[in-house]
Amino acid sequence: MDGAPDRPPSPPLPAFSRWLQQERELRDLTPAEIAAATKLTPAVIEALESGEEGRMPPRAYVVGYLRSYAAAAGLDADEVVLRWQEAAGEPPETPARRHRRLVPVLLAAAVLGVAAAAVVGALLR
Repeated sequence: MDGAPDRPPSPPLPAFSRWLQQERELRDLTPAEIAAATKLTPAVIEALESGEEGRMPPRAYVVGYLRSYAAAAGLDADEVVLRWQEAAGEPPETPARRHRRLVPVLLAAAVLGVAAAAVVGALLR
């Protein structure tokens, strides 16, 4: 072997956060620049880069925050989210899961569209 001592693998979330920070640094961006570009607070940027589960924003917000972070840093948002999902043990977003979430939204939009058309039709009579 190479003589390197056996080390346990890095926990996934801290490894993801280190990767995120390194990608930002490779682009010569500061946390303050990311915060300004995303309108996220510096504390949120620090939490995303900390890898500490207790400091992370609520999971419901993390994907949106990571997408904003990725856009500000010039990263592929889908790749960033996928890496986070793998590190956090979240199931990846599949087209089928996305579709199941989208159906109620589209149905509500259709109902509102029909209602709006009915109101406009009634006003034009």
